[in-house]
Amino acid sequence: MWLRTTVYLFLLTTTVTFAQLSGGTPSPSVPAQSSQPSTIPVGETSSKGNAKISGYVVDSTLTKAVEYANIAVYNTATDKLVDGTVADDKGKFTLTKLAPGSYRLLVSFLGYNAKPIDNVVIAKGQTKDMGVIRLSASTRTLNEVTVAGTKALVEDKVDRLVYNADVDLAAKGGDATDILKKVPMLSVDLAGNVSLQGSSNVRVLINNKPSSILAGNLADALRQIPADLIKTVEVITSPSAKYDAEGSGGIINIITKKNTLQGLHLDVDGGSGNRTSTLGLNGSFRKGKLGVSLNGNGRGVYNPSGSDLNQTTFLGESIAPVRTRQHSDGFDKGLFGQYALGLDYDIAKNQSLTGGVRFGVRNLSRDQHLATSLLKGDIVGAPSRRDVNSQDLSNSVDMNIDYLHTYPGTGDGPQRELSISTQYSQNHLTNNFDANNLDTLGILTTRQRNLNFNTSQEFVLQVDYQTPISQAQQLEFGAKETYRRVNSQYQYLLAGPTSDYVVDSQRPDGSLLYDQNIGAAYLSYTLTTHNKITIKAGTRYEYTSIQASAGGQGPISIPNYGKLVPSINLSKKLNESTTIKLAYNRRIQRPNVQDLNPNFNAANPYNVSIGNPYLKPEITDRIEFGYSTYVKKTYLNLTLYSRLNRDDIQSISQRSDTLIGAVVSRRSNIGKEYNYGTNLFATVNITPRWSVNTNIDIMYRYISGLALDVSGLSIPLSNTGVRWGGRFDTQIQFDKGWAIQANLGYRGKDIALQGYRIGFAQYSLGARKAFTNKRGSIGLAAENFLTNGMGFTSVLNSAQFNQDFRQYIYNSSIRLTFSYKIGNLNGAKVKKGKSASGEEENS
Repeated sequence: MWLRTTVYLFLLTTTVTFAQLSGGTPSPSVPAQSSQPSTIPVGETSSKGNAKISGYVVDSTLTKAVEYANIAVYNTATDKLVDGTVADDKGKFTLTKLAPGSYRLLVSFLGYNAKPIDNVVIAKGQTKDMGVIRLSASTRTLNEVTVAGTKALVEDKVDRLVYNADVDLAAKGGDATDILKKVPMLSVDLAGNVSLQGSSNVRVLINNKPSSILAGNLADALRQIPADLIKTVEVITSPSAKYDAEGSGGIINIITKKNTLQGLHLDVDGGSGNRTSTLGLNGSFRKGKLGVSLNGNGRGVYNPSGSDLNQTTFLGESIAPVRTRQHSDGFDKGLFGQYALGLDYDIAKNQSLTGGVRFGVRNLSRDQHLATSLLKGDIVGAPSRRDVNSQDLSNSVDMNIDYLHTYPGTGDGPQRELSISTQYSQNHLTNNFDANNLDTLGILTTRQRNLNFNTSQEFVLQVDYQTPISQAQQLEFGAKETYRRVNSQYQYLLAGPTSDYVVDSQRPDGSLLYDQNIGAAYLSYTLTTHNKITIKAGTRYEYTSIQASAGGQGPISIPNYGKLVPSINLSKKLNESTTIKLAYNRRIQRPNVQDLNPNFNAANPYNVSIGNPYLKPEITDRIEFGYSTYVKKTYLNLTLYSRLNRDDIQSISQRSDTLIGAVVSRRSNIGKEYNYGTNLFATVNITPRWSVNTNIDIMYRYISGLALDVSGLSIPLSNTGVRWGGRFDTQIQFDKGWAIQANLGYRGKDIALQGYRIGFAQYSLGARKAFTNKRGSIGLAAENFLTNGMGFTSVLNSAQFNQDFRQYIYNSSIRLTFSYKIGNLNGAKVKKGKSASGEEENS
């Protein structure tokens, strides 16, 4: 009772104070009441009846809902408060058990003018829909203190950390990697590769669903998602049993913005800069029970590239080593696109059907000019030149149909739900290259071509059921079947300066057919105790069967395997501002299509990569402790974790036996990897318009496995080191729609089994001006603008070779951004659905 009274007094004080500042009526508001409230703290006793009032609170610009708005109900005759509630995070509110009569509503929220609605008359048993209630923003300075509503940048939930990307002012014209760089516990390197608490084996979802768009090059795929379209990023380091076990490092769930309002609207966003240009369209139409959404984004890339390779290969004690020196200049150009169509329909009051189609295209071309010299002892070989054009092309499609049936429940606890989800995905991937070999005079001598086609397909069928056992307990269980097929075809061709291409006799044609079936079932139980302890425990069993064959060698023997994946999350609320967590889970990292593809990628013949169809899954056990608290204007989140990987999947490099001076890298299950780390995130709201946040992570890593000595025999190898990184962001809003944001980050040296990769720094500065009608904005963003680019060095050392590979990243960029909103929207019902990943989503 004391907690309820405290919360009420806080809301009452906030509403009255703001109403006085904004010129609104100084009337109180009350928090949401339970379905059977025992008392109303002020005014008269709550009326008893079966009538209802509902509505939807939105910003007067009609671009967003007003989350957690306060709704107070007054008796018209007595002007006494009789009931009240708080809207949900979509602006939806419902008042139940009202007696017939005439009422006055007062709708208010911090940062908006309070809005009274008079003469709301309801009859017995009537449900009165107020439709859309528009609140106009109000910012007023009193004694040099500005009162304005501010949305939290980070939210800490029982099993995840939520980063509210729609608060990011510098996102306009950027992509998903620009957002992920700022999310707690995540790191993004200069090539766009994402890691979670030091692990790159993360599972990335879009709106709780896996996508074939992400099945190819993840870094490129993330750049196809415009930052303006992202609402939140969920970091799930300890997923519950409902989630697929895949992703040893955890899950990153990208939630895109959706619209649940009636009417038609279209948002146009774009940007143009010296490295990239983007243009995005995001529209929706809703009428009655049917909703349709369509969004698309195109991105053009034009950027130089370069590298230096210095490596020494050792052929034996009595043979002089071979030193390879290579310089590369190149230019990347490409067009990327992503397009999505979504439909949802209310079949009945408690039944809904949703579906969608998402298309993705990638067309990246890289022209490289390689100059290579070999030094065999004291003998300097003639330099060689090689011009290479590499094609990285893909087109993908995801289609899903989901059905949800909710059942009437009692009280305010979780409701009973049944959901059936299906998804089909297909991705066509082409990685070809054409190479011209030239002599020292630049005359063409031979030509080479590698054709490499891959098709991956996936079909998912999932059934989930959840039911409350009591007000404080919930049971969830379900089953899922996933069928995957990967088909790779590759070929090497040779030709003279003018002759036709013929098959390379030293590298015969190859293929890989890889079928994978995953059957899964899970059981999850959630309990919330009277002393504010939440326990979410469950287990998931996944059985994987594999059938594989390679052209020329027939079936490949890969054992089937079953894995039990337990998880438990404990959360204890110490007080209203402090929470501690303890979690354990087990995860599985299955190899992806690039890991499996046995194509011999020799676009650079002295630095070759090859896949491995015999890879086993990587198993990870993880323990995590978390602490979060609010101290005045500061939010702190501290995480301590340990992670053990068995059958760790990493690249192992060795000297080539066929080409002198070359090194070949191959994905392998090397052994074990131990990680112990901590992450500290803090955000400080210095004023309602000025916020600062910082992120620091430190991790100790130990890796052990097998490598080859100079004679080719396996020898044990280990490596250890500490990696640290940090990030600092600040954001300031000014009058008349102006805002600026700055970012500075550093990522330290990263450890691998055979070497390390050096650290790097990144920084950015952005400014934005919103139009006076609040329907659009224009901005300017700059990244790493003090230099043209930077070097990014990887160092490998073994008994067979030493390698120093320095890649030049030209990431200095400036882009002009714009956005504009078109259309008129009205209120609509908000409903919830389930995805094929088994997690709840709003639509």
